Amino acid sequence: ERSIQKTYHKRLWTPFITAVKQYDLIAPGDRIAACISGGKDSMLMAKLLQLLQRHSDVPFELVYLVMDPGYNAANRQKIEYNAALLHIPVTIFSTDIFEITSTAGQSPCYLCARMRRGVLHDTAKANGCNKIALGHHFDDAVETFLMNLFNEGRIGCFSPVSYLSRKDLTMIRPLIFATEREVRNAVNRAGLPVVKSKC
Repeated sequence: ERSIQKTYHKRLWTPFITAVKQYDLIAPGDRIAACISGGKDSMLMAKLLQLLQRHSDVPFELVYLVMDPGYNAANRQKIEYNAALLHIPVTIFSTDIFEITSTAGQSPCYLCARMRRGVLHDTAKANGCNKIALGHHFDDAVETFLMNLFNEGRIGCFSPVSYLSRKDLTMIRPLIFATEREVRNAVNRAGLPVVKSKC
């Protein structure tokens, strides 16, 4: 918390707050599901949201959701350890997504991503949330833009805020102005043993 407020105030806290204000990501009375995968991006996002909730004049609620798609014991323990260290009261729920998608042929990524999104959306709704927060940062936006351009020949990227009409949920990305480098530096400085991507 001290490093976010001091060392990384300009490089993380300011971009975070700028995104929240510029795109009106949080409104009074919101109940937001902070979706935590266990990686560096979502863990930092959850902490930033927690700090904002503590100091903001705008009243909102947070639910910290961790979906376990089939992690091994070591990775799950890392998530639990980090959450306790950061004083983030996570709710972990297990699924068998990894097991299901492992039999989906050579390209299970699309199915896995779709299933994970669906489970997160349903769980957020079941917890009374009207918004879900994801940890995508500036580098993710650039990569998505380039992938769309080169793979599909179209110009497009995900939005900092989007409404999912089928689920009646609003998706927000409050780290959209933060770079991966600064996220990585802050997490490394804190000594968090984050979960590496299983993709």
